[in-house]
Formats: sequence, structure tokens, C-alpha cells
Amino acid sequence: MHQLPNLLTLLRLALVLPIAGLLLSDRHVQALVLFAVAGCSDGLDGFLARRYGWTSRFGSLFDPVADKLLLVTSFICLTMTQVLPFWLTLVVFLRDLVILLGAGLFRVLAGPAEFSPSRLGKLSTLLQMLLVLCLLLELSLVPALAPLRWPLSWLVMVVTLCSGAQYIWDWGRKYRYARTRA
Repeated sequence: MHQLPNLLTLLRLALVLPIAGLLLSDRHVQALVLFAVAGCSDGLDGFLARRYGWTSRFGSLFDPVADKLLLVTSFICLTMTQVLPFWLTLVVFLRDLVILLGAGLFRVLAGPAEFSPSRLGKLSTLLQMLLVLCLLLELSLVPALAPLRWPLSWLVMVVTLCSGAQYIWDWGRKYRYARTRA
């Protein structure tokens, strides 16, 4: 049972390509079902890991990778099919790239460090998932959700930018602290 969160993370990783294929072929009902399964697996693996202490190095590394891969791929596919604007996908992609490059640069310049996701980072991920879910619901079952598309898109953009800025600020602070201790 200890490995169940890791299996759920692997499931989420395995769903990325099928979801992308469904999004690109405008099969939104099927994409909605798989995306909902992926989203539920994310919530369940986090709950199990925290509740029962079923944490692992694999999970700590690959859970955020699975989330980011699922979201960035979904955003790219929804942009390619002209559901989402390019600027929003660019903001989401660049924030994740800045986080990845920032962590790597910090490791090179200051050494290894633990970075846990901030509340703003978690909110950003949650809003991105919510936007994809709302879009898939709108495109497949509930066209009445269309008025939510733009306000939610703008909210995702603002929170994503704030989250990226917060990570840069935190890394800068940790880097200055590490340099004063060296």
C-alpha cells in the first residue's frame, strides 16, 4: 500500500499522451473523463502520502513533474486547437521553465536545497487544473460555462505570474542567505 501514491503518479504520467491526443482531435468528452481521473489521482495520492506517511523520494520528484507535464501539455493542446490564447499558455510555460531553471541554477551556485511548493504555487496549479476542467466541461457538456472562460483565464494569468515572482523572490533570499553563510 505504501507504493499506491507512486502508482497514482505513474497513472497520471501515463494519461498525458492520451489526453493530448483527445484534445488535439476535439474529443472533449473523452478528454474530460481522463483529465478528471488524472486530477482525482493527484488529489488522492497527495492525501494518501500525507495521511499515512506514504511518502517517497520518487513521489516528491515525480508528482510535481506529472502535474506540470499534464497541465502544460493540456494548455499547449488547447492553444493549438484555438481554445486558449497563446499568451496564457506562454505565461504558464514560462513560469514552469523559470522554476525549473531557477532550481537548477540555485543548485549550481549555492548547492542542494529543499524547495517545497508555496501556497501561491499550489493555488496556481489548482486554478490551472480548474481552467482546463471548466474548458472541457464547456466544450463537451455545459456550453453555459463559456462566460467563465475569460475571467478564469485572467485569474490564472495573474496568480501564475505572482507565483513565479514569489519563487524568484524566495530563491534570491535563500541564495543571499547561503552566500553569507559560506
